[in-house]
Amino acid sequence: MIRVLVADDQAMVRAGFGMILGAEPDIEVVAEARDGVEAVSEARRTKPDVALMDIRMPRMDGLEALKQIADDVNVVVCTTFDHDEYVHTALKNGACGFLLKDAGPNLLLEAVRAAFAGDALVSPSITVRLLQHMNTLAPERSHNLSARELDVVKLAAIGRTNAEIAHELFISVGTVKTHLASVQAKLGARNRVEIAAWAWESRLVGRK
Repeated sequence: MIRVLVADDQAMVRAGFGMILGAEPDIEVVAEARDGVEAVSEARRTKPDVALMDIRMPRMDGLEALKQIADDVNVVVCTTFDHDEYVHTALKNGACGFLLKDAGPNLLLEAVRAAFAGDALVSPSITVRLLQHMNTLAPERSHNLSARELDVVKLAAIGRTNAEIAHELFISVGTVKTHLASVQAKLGARNRVEIAAWAWESRLVGRK
């Protein structure tokens, strides 16, 4: 069971997320928070596996709350604001994902499950713009990735989810995860966001 904390200053958003998450047999909402101070307090009290964190909240914003709990909780930032500065700060502060609130229920659930597994998922609608400006890994001219691993990396770099990559390459989601884990080890990347950043910096995918 994945135990989730939902932190958002809007009651309707908390209720909506709670309905989506609570309908899943493997997910349980264990706490809610109306601001960053409550989020930190509830995270320490309930020790959730994953926290869904809004950015703009009273008393303490989500980015500061994220910084305080990221060592103990896998945090997915979920917001209506997709400013590059917010995304960069969230990822630097230890976020395991960044979603826009209009991303839809399926992507929300995938982000929670990815965070629980120690993976990272960034909303496809902002991935490409974000990764064009990220500078997390120095690009390398040579690598030892297989052709299939490169196929997976290129799709991840343009914001495809694991399920979408599996569908496009006619492989299973488990095989996608295996390839990403292998790529992560070979590149010394911390997560799929850094893998995708490496792909952009190495020009494996084109820039606008």
